Amino acid sequence: MDWASLVGVLVALAGIIVGQVLEGGKLSSLVQPAAFAIVVVGTVGAVLLQTRLATFLKGLRMLRLVFAPPVDTRAALARDIRSWIQTARRDGLLALERHMLASKDPFTIKGLRLVVDGIQPDKLRQLLDTEITAYETAERQAVRIWESAAGYSPTIGILGAVIGLIHVMENLTDPNKLGAGIAVAFVSTIYGVGLANLFFYPIANKLKNIVIQEVHQQEIAAAVFYDIATGDHSRVIDERIATLLREP
Repeated sequence: MDWASLVGVLVALAGIIVGQVLEGGKLSSLVQPAAFAIVVVGTVGAVLLQTRLATFLKGLRMLRLVFAPPVDTRAALARDIRSWIQTARRDGLLALERHMLASKDPFTIKGLRLVVDGIQPDKLRQLLDTEITAYETAERQAVRIWESAAGYSPTIGILGAVIGLIHVMENLTDPNKLGAGIAVAFVSTIYGVGLANLFFYPIANKLKNIVIQEVHQQEIAAAVFYDIATGDHSRVIDERIATLLREP
């Protein structure tokens, strides 16, 4: 559990609630189901319109990574790299097949398979770079749904405000209905701006950082596979391991 993310959400909500109380307002005035429906449902619809369903669902699944980030596998990858180097130096490249069969990471399996198959080093690096680019593109497209939601929700909040004001204008002769219309108008704006800046943008930035870290590990692994294929079992790989283990 990433407690910083959880605390961040609670602090953001607490700031709004405390501010409302200090201003002498009622918390119930911030609870407007109509405004919530306009902003949230409208934002989801807008994001769905511009995104493939599979990408949208993947982006939603990635939300769990904000509160339960992936396990840091840098140390494990460093141990694996040292093991690959020892095996290649002692038993030759074909002996790396047992590491390939034991691995569960698709990128590692592909890299080791290319080395074992004797693919020319430059071609190997080209294939792995293409794999990394495809992975990064797919992940960033999924993360982008949260950025898109952050862009749409304030505008849809304004749309909700306009709808509320229309409701007010239609009931000018009935003072009992004016309050509800005005509440929807202003709370819609709060929901739109609040969701964008307190939730959607932070979620998108957190997920982008996770993707960057994963891609960085793949780039290090790709460079190591290239080094192994060229027979460079020297200080170069030690430097790559040091870079891998460096604190982000």
